[in-house]
Amino acid sequence: MISTTCNFSTTPSSAVRAPRRSAALVAFALLGFASPQPPDAAAQSAPRVMVQQTIDAVLVILRDEALSTEQKRSRIETIAYQRFDFPTMSRLVLARNWQRFSKTQQTQFMEEFKRYLAVNYGNRIERYDQQKVDIVGERKEPRGDVTIQSVVRGGEFEGATVDYRLRERDGNWLVIDVIVEGISLVSNFRDQFKEVLARGGPEELLEALRAKNAAGPAEAS
Repeated sequence: MISTTCNFSTTPSSAVRAPRRSAALVAFALLGFASPQPPDAAAQSAPRVMVQQTIDAVLVILRDEALSTEQKRSRIETIAYQRFDFPTMSRLVLARNWQRFSKTQQTQFMEEFKRYLAVNYGNRIERYDQQKVDIVGERKEPRGDVTIQSVVRGGEFEGATVDYRLRERDGNWLVIDVIVEGISLVSNFRDQFKEVLARGGPEELLEALRAKNAAGPAEAS
């Protein structure tokens, strides 16, 4: 139903074009919009509890009419930075290309990639219209990971599936990927960044990310 979940390119020929609904749905997933459900601590796993707590924290912010859109965006970004494992996501996105980056370039990539996600998806916060998400299950994955499965209820995204893959790090469960209607955010960026790396290497990818971040968010759709 959705062919891709993001759109990063430096030239028209290398573009991976995303339907407008796709970008908005990814923003919805990354922001973690959902309906609060009273947790049953005895029945819920640690990863599921973490996702539910994140959902509830985001809802409090979204429903606070005293906050401006920019204030909401900033506070939600703070939560995302705490709950997403950006170092692991960065290594997964670059895959074998990670070793082509120097230590300094690796750090720069992590910061620019994190900023790219915040810049391009955070600007869609105003699309929130009381949609809800139900956590419907969880699945064990290789490497000890756990996927928390959810479904969007209501609005233009009715019935869309949004899954969060988590990995334990230093005793905490953190999100390392978001899978929207079967499409992995990490895999999608990996394919797109691989094209840039094949042309110009790490520095070209870093320059492309810096340029896109400096230009600001793409037009919200």
